[in-house]
Amino acid sequence: MHLDVTSLRDFYYRSQLGRAAQKGVRDRVVERWGSIEGLSVAGYGFAVPLLRPFLDKAERVVGLMPAPQGVMHWPADGANHSVLCDEARWPLANDSIDRLVMMHGLETCDHPLALLDEAHRVLSAHGRALIVVPGRGGLWARSDKTPFGYGRPYSRGQIERLLADSGFVATGHTAALFFPPSGRRFWMRSARGLERLGQRWGLDRMGGVLIVEAMRRETAAPRGLRAPERRPLRVLEGIPQSGAQPAWRAVTPDPSDPARSP
Repeated sequence: MHLDVTSLRDFYYRSQLGRAAQKGVRDRVVERWGSIEGLSVAGYGFAVPLLRPFLDKAERVVGLMPAPQGVMHWPADGANHSVLCDEARWPLANDSIDRLVMMHGLETCDHPLALLDEAHRVLSAHGRALIVVPGRGGLWARSDKTPFGYGRPYSRGQIERLLADSGFVATGHTAALFFPPSGRRFWMRSARGLERLGQRWGLDRMGGVLIVEAMRRETAAPRGLRAPERRPLRVLEGIPQSGAQPAWRAVTPDPSDPARSP
């Protein structure tokens, strides 16, 4: 179920709770991506509230909005960077996007695997994607007063399995929105402090949204030991040996050894 673009706009740009949520998630995106000078950046769903910091730094920025949701001119004070598209047919070339973020896209789409396949197609070989979804154990998925209360919430394991089925490897994760989904003055005043505490203590399961970073499987760094550390498994190493040597240990005769003299 897609929310209408006007409802999303009103929440993020015209409500105090929405502006607090926008900042909480956007700070995590900026933190994960760092410098994006000269890169191509895209957002899918209603991700434009997260893209504002990159407008003047990235080579290009585009906001992809699904047809059932609708589209709006963005940013309101400049040239338009948003476009209406089908969830499985984006107007972007193969391998053309270096940084991609999804918000209010995956949990509300009709065909998650088709959507992620399209993300895989447009992401460059060493590009990075951030998937923002409602956390299954968080308070925000349980309230329909915010856009995160609609669609399918995910656990970390569920989203990572879905990414794996689409050719991605999860390379990191974080969470955001540790304050309750309430516009009351007390919680709005406490929002920034609760966000800092949640990040400092690593309380990911208590976050309202889960943010998973992914790369294409064929170009992601392999997991496990680094190449210089790999060696055959020494299953008998450290055990005193009497007589015969293990098969994995190469023995080179020493000419100076008296025991080997004729």
